Amino acid sequence: MKKIELDQASASLAVYARALDDEGLVITKAGVPVCALLPAHRLPELPDLEVNAERSGGEDTRESPDEGTSGSVPVTMYTDGGAIGNPGPGGYGVVMMAGQHRRELSGGFSHTTNNRMEIMAAIAGLEALKGRSRVTLYTDSQYLANAINKGWAKRWRANRWMRTAKDEALNPDLWERLLNLLQKHEVTIKWVRGHAGNAENERADRLAVQASRGNDLPPDRGYRG
Repeated sequence: MKKIELDQASASLAVYARALDDEGLVITKAGVPVCALLPAHRLPELPDLEVNAERSGGEDTRESPDEGTSGSVPVTMYTDGGAIGNPGPGGYGVVMMAGQHRRELSGGFSHTTNNRMEIMAAIAGLEALKGRSRVTLYTDSQYLANAINKGWAKRWRANRWMRTAKDEALNPDLWERLLNLLQKHEVTIKWVRGHAGNAENERADRLAVQASRGNDLPPDRGYRG
């Protein structure tokens, strides 16, 4: 990588731009590096957090610039879901973070269950990503975490959505969607205790509760109740 001394040229950006090559440029002072410039093609990419929440009347709250990128920065995701009365009006909430980017989304249904909204939160978050991403997903649902981490959902699908020889697995429509998304991304699911002071988990919970109280919520067509 080429080096240039601060006292060898003016501080004009044009001077440094002319010296910049494909490998980049190190600016030094008295021989000590003080900063580096990289060409655009060497800059790290951020994952695209483009949100696709409209199917369930969801909301996308963006607190960062909308930059269409895909790639290498790890995504941290907190998801939560619930239903008033279980079953009853339900909602899900997602908090997504990648570098300095943050995005929140939520949605709800007129009649659904806690477990369906927990799965739906994970689906909504992963569907919001374009391009393969590395994701750490935090959930306070043991149902969701265990079904994926212990291989239950894969086994149910392999058994044609039978949990046992006599009992059907619940929520096969959502498990199918989630399993397909897990094949597209590198996802680690971690369980966290709910209502235990984790700020982002609490925020996802508030988003889910707010969504469940929305007006004119659409039906959850996959719910068999």
